[in-house]
Amino acid sequence: MGALLSYIWWGGDPDVVNEISGLTRREVYLVQKSWAPVNADKVNNGAELLRRFFTAFPASKEFFKMIKNVPDDQYLTNPQFKAHVINLMTSLNLAVENMNQPEIVAAMMNKLGESHGRRKIQEKNFLELKQVIVKMFIEVLKLDETTLGAWGKTVDFWYKHLFETLNKAEQTR
Repeated sequence: MGALLSYIWWGGDPDVVNEISGLTRREVYLVQKSWAPVNADKVNNGAELLRRFFTAFPASKEFFKMIKNVPDDQYLTNPQFKAHVINLMTSLNLAVENMNQPEIVAAMMNKLGESHGRRKIQEKNFLELKQVIVKMFIEVLKLDETTLGAWGKTVDFWYKHLFETLNKAEQTR
């Protein structure tokens, strides 16, 4: 009976790996559950993420001309920066919410790769951002190893599809 209830609750076997995303239903649930508090205060959390990114990788701030000479405690006073934070966090939220439909998320990441490729943003910049995200999640959310592992797989899935089009944009320049 327990197995049947579990199957119904999860919409299938929670431990079967989705061949597109590489994640199980259980891992998707962990990512979505741990994302909820981040998304609840998306503007401040997004600004903090980018502040940490610029601190760890100062050269990355060059991509954000609107705050080039702005002290980090005043980033959110710039409407363009705040708009970028909202776009970033909304995109991340859509990706997290739709992880049960990985083909949709893959298409979203392809579009993101195209737009960032046109701005000459490189794979290494995204890999640097991933380091900051992981560190922030460990420090702020205090994620356990299983949830952190699920996040690692999630970001790897996102980046796989983002890099496909990001690198195509690089090759056509």
